[in-house]
Formats: sequence, C-alpha cells, structure tokens
Amino acid sequence: MVNPFKRYRIDYLFFGSIAALIVAILGCTIWASYVLTSNEMVKATSDNQQKLLDQLNSEIALRLVTLEQISLSTSRDTALLSFLNRSEAMDQFTRLQKYKEVQQSLANLTYSIPLIQGIDLYMDNPFQSEQNSYIQFRDLKKASSQNWYAAMQKNDSYWAVKQTISTFQGNVNVISFVRSIEYNNHLLGYLVLHAKAQTIEEMLAGTSQDANRMMLDESGQPIISIGSVPDAKEWASWKNKLNDSSGLLHLKGEHRGEVLLVYSKTKQSNWTMVEVTPWSTITKGSLRLAFAIGLIGVAAIVLALILALWVSRQFTSPIYKLVSVMKRYTLSGKKEELPEDYRNEFGFLFTGYRKQMERIEELYKSLEIRHEQLRKAELESLQANINPHFLYNTLDQLNWMAIGSGQHEMSRILELMGRMFRIGLSNGESFITIADELEHIGCYLEIQRIRLGQGLEYEIEADETVRRLFTPKMLLQPFVENSVMHGFHASGKGKIWIKMRIRDGRLVITVEDDGIGLNPEPKPRKMSKTGGYGVRNVRERIRTHFGEPYDVELLARPEGGTIVEIVIPVLHKRPGTFLE
Repeated sequence: MVNPFKRYRIDYLFFGSIAALIVAILGCTIWASYVLTSNEMVKATSDNQQKLLDQLNSEIALRLVTLEQISLSTSRDTALLSFLNRSEAMDQFTRLQKYKEVQQSLANLTYSIPLIQGIDLYMDNPFQSEQNSYIQFRDLKKASSQNWYAAMQKNDSYWAVKQTISTFQGNVNVISFVRSIEYNNHLLGYLVLHAKAQTIEEMLAGTSQDANRMMLDESGQPIISIGSVPDAKEWASWKNKLNDSSGLLHLKGEHRGEVLLVYSKTKQSNWTMVEVTPWSTITKGSLRLAFAIGLIGVAAIVLALILALWVSRQFTSPIYKLVSVMKRYTLSGKKEELPEDYRNEFGFLFTGYRKQMERIEELYKSLEIRHEQLRKAELESLQANINPHFLYNTLDQLNWMAIGSGQHEMSRILELMGRMFRIGLSNGESFITIADELEHIGCYLEIQRIRLGQGLEYEIEADETVRRLFTPKMLLQPFVENSVMHGFHASGKGKIWIKMRIRDGRLVITVEDDGIGLNPEPKPRKMSKTGGYGVRNVRERIRTHFGEPYDVELLARPEGGTIVEIVIPVLHKRPGTFLE
C-alpha cells in the first residue's frame, strides 16, 4: 500500500486530514448524543408507562374482580339454584313466579353496577325473554355456539374476548365473564355477565387517547385492546418473552418495525396490561437533537476547513518557495534569495539550503581542479602504456639474438617471460581466469626447472570446470616462489603439487611442497623481495576483496615441507568492481 504522504501534496493531505478528523468527531458526537438521549427517553418513557399501567391494572382489576365476585355469589343464590334445579317439577304458576324473582334479582345487578351491559342466563327450557330487557334467558343447547364454550369445558369461569352482541339498544361491544352454575356436580346452566367494552377501553386509555394498550388474561391472550396493537400471529411470537413480573422489551415486528413493549403484572391481579410504543415515537426527540447537532457541526466543519486551508497554505508556501529556488538553481546563473525573516523550522531549512549551496559551489571548484588533475594523469597513463610495448619488443629482440647465438635455453626463458608479462598485465584487469593463472605459474615453474635442471618437479590438478572460474591475478606466484627459493634452496631439488577443487560452495586451492618446511622458531630477519611481502600481499588482497571467512592458511606437511591452503569464492564471471 502506497503511503499517501509520499504521493499527494501536503496542503491537500493537511486539509483532508483535518476534514476527516472533524467529520469523525462530529459523527461520533451525533451518534453518542442520539444513543444517550434515546436511552434516557426510553428509560423515562418506560418508567412512566410502567407506573401508569400499574395504576390502570389496579383500577380495572378492581372492577373486573367485582364482577367475578358478583357472578360467584349469584351462581350460589338459593333462589336461582332452586329455579334451575326444580323448574320442570314446578307448576306453571310457581315456575313463573320464580322466573320473575330471578329476573328481578339479575336486573338489580345491572342497575346497581353501571359496568354491566346485560346478563345472559343459559338454562334448560327457558322462558321467552322480553326484547327490551337487559336480562336474557337462553337455551342451554345454544351455548355450544358461543366463543367461550370450549374454554368452559375445562374451567368453572372464563373471561371471553371482546365481542359484539345484539341488544334492544342495538349492537354493543362487550367483554363477557362466564361462570358455570352447578348443583351436586350437575351442570344447571351458565351465567354470562356482559361488561361494557367502551367503559373498559376508556379506563385502559386513561389520559392517553393515542395509546396502544392491551389487557391479557392469565394465559397471555388479549381480552381487549385500544390503538394499534399486534395481530394474533405477531403476538403469538411475542407473548412467550414476557416474564412473570412487570418489565419491558425492545422488539422488532414484521410490519410495524421496532417497538418498545412495557407490561404490568401485579400480585393483586391475574391481568396483564401491555402498552406498545413505536420506537420512532420515543426517539423522535433524539433525532431532532441529532439533526440540530449535525447542523451546528456542518457549520463548524466549514469554518474549521477554511482555517485548515489557511494554515496549510502557511505551511506549504515556504516549501514551494524553496522548491522553486531549487528548480531554477544553476552554478553560473543568478542566485535567487530565500526569505530571511523565518525563525522557525523553515528558517533552519532555508539556512541549511544556503549552506548546502555554498558547499556545492566549493565542491564544484574542487571538482574542476580534480578534473584537471585527472587529465594530466590520463596523459601520464597513456605515456606509461608505451613501456609494456617497449618491454615486449625488447624481449622479442633478445629472444632472436639468443636463437641466433644458439642459446636455446635462454630463448626459452625469454619466451616464457613474455607470456608471464602478458598475463601479469592482463590489460589492466584485476581478475583473470584460473586457466590464465595456471599458465602464468606454469611459465614460472618452467623457468625454474631450466635453472635447476631436472631437480624440480611439479603437478597441477584442476578440471575444466575450475579452469573457467575467475581469481585475483598473481594469486599463486608468491607461494610457489617461496617453495622454490626457500624450500628447495639447500637441496636444489623438490616437488610441488597444485590442486584446485570446489568444496562447500567455495574454491579451495592447495599449494604443497616437500621442501624444508616451516621454521618453528623463525629468527628476525629482513624480508626478501620474494618472501613474506608477497604472501602478506595475497592475504590482504583476499581479505579486501572477499572478507571473512576467506583467507590463506600455512601448515606444516607431515612428511616434510609446507602446505598452503587458499580459500576464495567460486566466481563464474569477472567481478565488476573490487578494491585493489
């Protein structure tokens, strides 16, 4: 990933960074204010609703429990039980009197309790009820068609859901409480008290006419509701989430979105009051607050960005000035001046640039002087190149003179020396092939064999793969020269073995002789022109070129003589640049 601070302009980055920071802070502020205020509003709303529902629960439960108690006492009334149990055994006159008595007793209940809309009494062989009466006697066989009948097969009493009944005053919405009338475990009928649904709804609404509330029975089924409440399918998925005590739930409906559900259960009542409030209604104030903060934030962003743009220009203006001066700078041209009134980091930068330019001009002058010196050195180098050619020509003339005078050994020596000079110079190259290095040392050994006669023997072992590698030139000559000049000096004869092989990814060169060997207690003496200086030179060159772990090691040969082991890298091509 590319670092934007390496690609884009500083003023754009500064401006964008400030803008992004302000937007992030504003976004967090709006979100935090919305969440905090929403939570506070939810808490306040739920607390108020909880208290109100508890109060409504107590009030409505008091009314409904009164109806339950009245129905219980009525179902045990002696006159009612006698009328229902012995109706068939009575004569027509007595039965009519009992009917009037029961009818009046039930009518008194409707007159004394305004909540009661009417009373239905289901019995066998009922009398024909008066059409304009609140008390209706109905045939027990028709009870099976009522919506409460199935529940009454398992219960003694039951509150039926809100329904519409026909009365002499028209259709009226009621909620009905049904109680079975039994005598000696024999069902005599059902007493149904119809409570006015409108009265219960008004109590359920209280002072909040736009509330969405439900009243649930013990099983959690809605009995009556006001406002927009969940349908049966949606409520079936919610009701199991209610606890045994009062509480609140944050739910999401399939069609209505998120809602806050607050419910109330009291110890004195079996009823549960539920209020459903759309979440958007609760958080409406939080949204307004967040919108207001957003407007203020936008204004703050505009002002902050204007300030950021001005500040960024103050930062970038001296930088652009410096860049402009740097672009137009020439050694021979007119020098542009930088502002000198900056005392901060830009001032340090301008001062550093001035000093740098002064240093560059000084270096340029020194380069001119150095260039002139290099030209002189090149002329001297061209002059020096004449000397090798002069040496080759001289050796060639000496060779022909030796041949002319019959000095064949001298002619051979001069020929070998010419080949050694050619390889030693190598057109100025520091590295030559192993084949050239072995040819050079072979020429030297051949010259020494001519000098010593047949007393000098040597073997060279290197395969073609090794011969194609590269090595610093004149690497073997000092060690072979030591073997000849010092190892065989006393005896005048000896043998030298030169072996080259690749081991562990490195080139190992071994020079072995059977001369006098290493002196265990060397005496201080002046270095000869062919002795220790050459060996030390090779060691220093290896360390300079390659570093650790490449080096030269001298060992005593067990059979007598010396072993030199040289370790250098495997070079398949001539290195580009090495220090001499």
